[in-house]
Amino acid sequence: MSKRKDVSEGTLPVKRIKTEDIKDCDAEEAKTTKGKTVTTNGQSGESLPPNSFLSEGDVGIIESISLKNFMCHACLGPFKFGPNVNFVVGNNGSGKSAVLTALIVGLGGKATATNRGYSIKGFVKDGQNSADISITLRNRGPDAFKPDKYGEAVIVEQRISGDGIRQYRLKNQSGHIISTKKEELNTILDQFNIQVDNPVSILTQEMSKHFLQSKSEADKYKFFMKATQLEQMRDDYSYIMQTKALTNEKIEKQDENLSELKDQVKQKEDRYKSLSSLNELQDKLEQLRNQMAWALVIEVEKHLQPIKDRIKAEESRSVKYDQKVEEWQMKVNEAEERFKTIQNQLQKITEEAQILRPQCTTLKDDVQRKNKACKETEATFHRYRTQLKQLEKDHDQLQRRIEQLRNSITQSSEAELKERQERISCLQKQLKTLEDQEATNSQQLAQFQHAISKSRDEQEKLGEEEKDVKQSAESRKERLKELKASRTNQLKRFGENMPALLDAITEAHKQGRFRHEPVGPLGACFKLKYPELALAVESCLKGLLLSFCCDNYRDEQVLQSLMSRYFGSGRRPQINVCEFANQVYNVKGRAVHHPDFPTVLDALEISNPVVANCLIDMRGVERILLINSNSRAREIMQQQRPPANCREAFTAAGDQVFPNRYYSSETDRARYLGGDVESEISQLEMEVSNKMAKLSHFQQRLHSIIEEIRINETQMKMKQMQKRKIQESMTKIKLEISDLENVDEPQSVDISTLEEEVQDIWHRIVSGRNKLEEARKDMDEHRKIVNEAEQRYKEVKEKINLIAEGADPIKDELSKIDTEVGKCKHHKRHYDEKRKEHLEGIDKLKENLESKEKVLEENTAKAKQIYAERLEVVRTPKSIDVEINRLRERISTEQERHGNKEEITRQYFDVLETYKNVKSQIKNLKKFMQLLDKIMEERHKAYKIFRRYISLRCKYYFDSMLSQRGYHGKMSFDHKNATLSIAVQPGEGDKAALSDMRSLSGGERSFSTVCFILSLWDTMESPFRCLDEFDVYMDMVNRRISMDMMLKVASSQRYRQFIFLTPQNMSSLPSSRLIRILRMHDPERGQTTLPFRSRDHAEDSDD
Repeated sequence: MSKRKDVSEGTLPVKRIKTEDIKDCDAEEAKTTKGKTVTTNGQSGESLPPNSFLSEGDVGIIESISLKNFMCHACLGPFKFGPNVNFVVGNNGSGKSAVLTALIVGLGGKATATNRGYSIKGFVKDGQNSADISITLRNRGPDAFKPDKYGEAVIVEQRISGDGIRQYRLKNQSGHIISTKKEELNTILDQFNIQVDNPVSILTQEMSKHFLQSKSEADKYKFFMKATQLEQMRDDYSYIMQTKALTNEKIEKQDENLSELKDQVKQKEDRYKSLSSLNELQDKLEQLRNQMAWALVIEVEKHLQPIKDRIKAEESRSVKYDQKVEEWQMKVNEAEERFKTIQNQLQKITEEAQILRPQCTTLKDDVQRKNKACKETEATFHRYRTQLKQLEKDHDQLQRRIEQLRNSITQSSEAELKERQERISCLQKQLKTLEDQEATNSQQLAQFQHAISKSRDEQEKLGEEEKDVKQSAESRKERLKELKASRTNQLKRFGENMPALLDAITEAHKQGRFRHEPVGPLGACFKLKYPELALAVESCLKGLLLSFCCDNYRDEQVLQSLMSRYFGSGRRPQINVCEFANQVYNVKGRAVHHPDFPTVLDALEISNPVVANCLIDMRGVERILLINSNSRAREIMQQQRPPANCREAFTAAGDQVFPNRYYSSETDRARYLGGDVESEISQLEMEVSNKMAKLSHFQQRLHSIIEEIRINETQMKMKQMQKRKIQESMTKIKLEISDLENVDEPQSVDISTLEEEVQDIWHRIVSGRNKLEEARKDMDEHRKIVNEAEQRYKEVKEKINLIAEGADPIKDELSKIDTEVGKCKHHKRHYDEKRKEHLEGIDKLKENLESKEKVLEENTAKAKQIYAERLEVVRTPKSIDVEINRLRERISTEQERHGNKEEITRQYFDVLETYKNVKSQIKNLKKFMQLLDKIMEERHKAYKIFRRYISLRCKYYFDSMLSQRGYHGKMSFDHKNATLSIAVQPGEGDKAALSDMRSLSGGERSFSTVCFILSLWDTMESPFRCLDEFDVYMDMVNRRISMDMMLKVASSQRYRQFIFLTPQNMSSLPSSRLIRILRMHDPERGQTTLPFRSRDHAEDSDD
């Protein structure tokens, strides 16, 4: 039970009731509606008792609800609820019960709890793919749930798919998603004490009718037990008692085992006491071990002197190499000095040429500029000459025309001229009609061409999309095939032929074809410590997961020949050749160390050192971080200095992060390292199904587009034929018109005009000849200037060429000396490498000497630990080892006859310790069971007292509520038989004549039910209470009294929220700032019924 807040007295102000007008809306338009004012009936002083203004509820209050595609409604809400009393009013079918149903479903309740159906998917509006519910819960005060994350409100959003799958989104006050898990929602409901399945907390219309019509006293008792949570308490106690009985059975079995264990202890103890010692043989063995320790020291000492002598001899030879290196260094210096001298000579010549080059460039630019001007004058000259020729030609033509006109004697009659003009007019009209037809035809032809082009573009685009979808579907089918095969053999995840290849490798190794059996595929040789990082590891290692390791190149060739049987040349796994080692490299000095995130090497559980060393060599896995979040990876690698030794990082989504760049992953799931095979198979099957459906859609669309193109091309060809016919007709008409217009007829041209034009052309010819002569002179002058500039440019160019020719011998000599320098450096480098190899050999000898001395020191230290005084042993370690083995065999023979002393001793003390532990555990369990009996006895007593107290409290409040209407009633609890009988006497009748509720009228029974519900409300704790059509069978008097009772209860409990759903108008409610009325719009006509499933279908599961 949650804490109850204190209530003090005060006076309520008289105000108009704030109401909201709520209506259905489409999915795309949910408009804010205007509020309406409802006047009160002036009875606020009589209906609501005076109370102080208490603080509103801090947590669990429903602030708003909104629905989309839920039940029959496209959009309802958002409903803004007040913190105390809320009335949702409206006609039947307006969506009142849908709001209450959405409240139960949205807070995680099952469909059966709503009494409106048996499947969640039945609440999705017919014809829609999903339904959405959004509920805002208040989250304030000291009892708020994670206020640092959610703020002052928790928004619970739920999407119900057409398949009955739920998806939860828990958002904070700002609308940001905090969690998508139902466990988080259950935790919030527990903290807020919200009981979705409690029929008294949320009493639906169907549950209310069922309770009113119920004739079973057991149902009423069960209703009472569930409402007060006594049923849950009773079930918890029953579970504890069952567990206690099972524990007692286990204790009895342990008692039997304890007696058997005691017998074992006795047997081991007798054998331990009867065991004889082998001290003499073991003492001799100890002496031999001491001698063995010092014999190893003496043997190492014998090997040290030859190494020291060899180091001395090699160091004396180092002088020879030093002399050779110095000799060739001197030759290199001499050659470089000569090279430098000749290079200086060449530099001087080059500088002389450099001085002349800017002058040469300037002269060249001058030649080009003057040549361009010359060409312009030539172009002007040719243009004037062309114009002059044209004028002369025009002059000659006009002269001939004048002669023709003078000699023309042909006359044409006026009748012929008129007939030709009428024929031309008729032909022009026909031509105009054909031109209009051609324009229309061309426009239609352009439309068909555009449609065909558009269809071909769409066909090409769809073809590409179809190709991509087909490739994607095929790759997923192949992957699905591999995954299904991996159910029986995990290796098939790495390829269909991988198990056969591994069998062939094993067989070849048995035949002795491999020196060391190859290791692989590497992805099957380790396990992930963090399965959630599978995609990150796979993105990092990529092809290495399929690769193999070989110890040498001979084994690699054998493996290549085996792979060729099972893999094509382009799809063979990679082979890494590295010498097999028995220890993993020491990478502490160069590895990344981060307090929060592991490296790839840390995230892998590798048992084979060869695999670990290969991954270190090939990928540097000790220097790559794995970071869960993409944003955190950017922060660590790019927004601040990356950790020491870290060159890159991978995120859980497979993205690769460098300090200066970021690459997103191309895949969204691990192919080879994924854990849940069945889940991946199911996901892939769904994806393949979707891809095939999409492919079918593409193919249908392509077929329709091809058909459209065929039809349009047919129409276009018809239009083209029409256009050709029209053009042929137009050509014929134009030719006829031309022939008619070109008929020779006498010209009444004024010859004087033509003679004036001839005279004008002659003047222009004279002027043109003058301009032509001036242009010729200008052109000759520019040609002379160009020749002079070219001559100056050639002189400077020849000087540069002479200088370049003089530099060629010097360049040849410089090249020879450069070659000599290279040879000298090569010889010096050769002797440098020889000296380096010689010194490295000396260093290796010194390292060997140092390691031997270290071994000597370690062996001496071990020998001193075994036996402190030095023993001068003559025998070799091998002979001592033979004697030790012989003595051990003898001791073993003796121990087999008598038994191993250490083993017998260990067994005795192990059994004794086990006996004591089991005996102690049984003793502690018995004490605990005794304590549990006592506790459960006290709990049962407390449970009965609590149940009696709740029953009395419920009776008291029931009588108190009935008395406000002048009724008398009695509630009889029979806890033994689990029944509850309620008897009510309406009016001022005889109290002894109480009758069962079944004999009451509908209104009286509804009023009695309200009284019962209110009495149960006082025994339960929940931030809100909801009633649907509580007054369905009441008359006006009972409804008024019931309403006053509920408003009084609500006024005294302002820290709780009350939501009442009723088809009544509620216009007679008193004025109060605590009351809010939400008025629903009348239902739309043509709403369909919900497609609920039958009872034999199970409740759909949450996502």
